[in-house]
Amino acid sequence: MSRRTLLVVILVDLGILFLLTLRYPDLMVSPGPLVPAHHALATDCFSCHTPFGGAVTDRCTTCHALGDIGVRTATGEPLGGESPPGSRASFHQALRTPECTSCHAEHRGSTKPHFSHEALEPAAREGCASCHAAPVDDLHRDLGTACGSCHTTAHWEPATFEHDRLPKGVLERCESCHRAPADAFHRQSPGACASCHATTRWKPSTFDHDRYFVLDGDHRTTCATCHVNDEYSRYTCYGCHEHTPANIRAEHEEEGIRDFEGCVRCHRSAEDEPGERGGGRRERGGDDDD
Repeated sequence: MSRRTLLVVILVDLGILFLLTLRYPDLMVSPGPLVPAHHALATDCFSCHTPFGGAVTDRCTTCHALGDIGVRTATGEPLGGESPPGSRASFHQALRTPECTSCHAEHRGSTKPHFSHEALEPAAREGCASCHAAPVDDLHRDLGTACGSCHTTAHWEPATFEHDRLPKGVLERCESCHRAPADAFHRQSPGACASCHATTRWKPSTFDHDRYFVLDGDHRTTCATCHVNDEYSRYTCYGCHEHTPANIRAEHEEEGIRDFEGCVRCHRSAEDEPGERGGGRRERGGDDDD
């Protein structure tokens, strides 16, 4: 076969392929079956596409009026579903420039383009509730601030949450959002998180009990022995059967001590030795604590 004959055969084949593509584009170039809603258009590619130009929005809106999207079907039938009435309609009407193919891929197997909030008008981007259902957990229910204060349109998580955005009453109820630690120590002090922890971080704790009193010897006891009713800013030494008011008074007055109400001003531990009460501990513990 001569080169001239071969060239003619190739051109004829290409011509046939071209004609077949124009006549049966659904068989020749379709990326995959259409979604069920558009199944009736399976053999009518040019109802959505222009020849060699792809799908265009003008042909989509021939059937789908922007004002009806999310409210009625292309045939005018009302839509049901669980979405808030008109939410999808308000979303589509808030697009800066309607470009259907920027979000929709109607052929199965095609990669669905990624939706960008930047396609929305600025006012719509700020009104998250027009498209998204508000979270109903305790944290979000008590917040009096907009979603954009913590979240971005790129990702819902992680959020840049700050506790200062909570009302004071909610800020003091850590357990309304956080699960209480289950270890033995924290079980003794329910609802008193702020006594040791800050809202900026859980660790490290800002509390060091040794700064006030070393829990050694017989003082290795439960928090409630010294801190009554979860009042961790106050303490009492009368929670122990040995430290009754009468015993404390008698022992101190015998040594000529009249001011014995603030125990930790002199006693920093159970290791104080007779005759040196508080002396060694005051040198190690520093000045009086409040």
